[in-house]
Amino acid sequence: MFRRLCCLHSTPTPSLTFSSNKKPLVLLGAPQVSAIVLDALLNASSSPDSSFQVAAIVTQPAARRDRGKKLMPSPLASYALDRGFSSDLIFTPERAGEDAFLSNLKALQPELCVTAAYGNILPTKFLDIPALGTVNIHPSLLPLYRGAAPVQRALQDGVKETGVSLAFTVRELDAGPIIASETVEVDDQIKAPNLLELLFYKGSELLIRELPSIFDGSASVNAQPQDHSKATLAPKISQDESWLVFDQEASVLHNKVRAFSGWPGTRAKVQVVEKNGEQKTLDMKIITTRVRSHESIPSNEADDIAFVEGALVFPCGKGTNLEVLELQLPGKKVVTAAAFWNGLRGQKLKKL
Repeated sequence: MFRRLCCLHSTPTPSLTFSSNKKPLVLLGAPQVSAIVLDALLNASSSPDSSFQVAAIVTQPAARRDRGKKLMPSPLASYALDRGFSSDLIFTPERAGEDAFLSNLKALQPELCVTAAYGNILPTKFLDIPALGTVNIHPSLLPLYRGAAPVQRALQDGVKETGVSLAFTVRELDAGPIIASETVEVDDQIKAPNLLELLFYKGSELLIRELPSIFDGSASVNAQPQDHSKATLAPKISQDESWLVFDQEASVLHNKVRAFSGWPGTRAKVQVVEKNGEQKTLDMKIITTRVRSHESIPSNEADDIAFVEGALVFPCGKGTNLEVLELQLPGKKVVTAAAFWNGLRGQKLKKL
């Protein structure tokens, strides 16, 4: 059923004004990174010489979030309302193919649609509506890492560089012609949420720079078809993938911690050996790690977890070691490895 987002803000904000002389553009997105794109579009459209205006927002329906489980709009919708967007122009269909939604979208006569982490499949009857097509900001160097989790999968693979692509949307997943792309170097400590944010900032700049060529039609003519033979996939991450297996090399585990930071996180089970010999299993979330450059650690047994220079040192595959710098126990706050170690009060720690 077609729904529009009701304004949940108690403080009134001024309504946006639209000009019949400017080309209507519609933005589709949902998470906080989508708001980065909206901010760039609204700022650019406010310029006196701008040829376009953001005519509508399409986002996910309101959902229950946080501990209170209150019904909340998506981060993109919330930001749009803060910027003065009318709730009547924020559409929240369950699916992008709903007839009532498509009828309302068609009535806006959009010249262009832009997707930025929207998360819904766009059917042909949607793609046929905007006169100039739909373009997508995708946080990878297409055709690499097509799919739902390009940043996470790239970090998991330990890439040294990635980037962002601006491409026309076709029915096949992330397979449309590329308008432009930009490469970004990847620091070996950067985590997925930070890299994702950086790539959408870069993608917003790329979009604003290329909008004139999209509007005059030259982008469509000059867009480069992807080499489908070089395509790789970035499937959605499942919570079952979050466990760390310490017979893998430390670098593999470190990359996984960076990739899964935010959601679903990475978890490990360890064994606490009390002074009287009793044992208990502890489930912990691993927050921050690094690969230990020194090969050996002071340990009596292969499974012992040592504490060295402020880090818990886990023995890993092929003689490597992973340093855990921050961790979190169930229901507790994130703590440093030193604080956790001090809390053990002399108990030993072993990996499982």
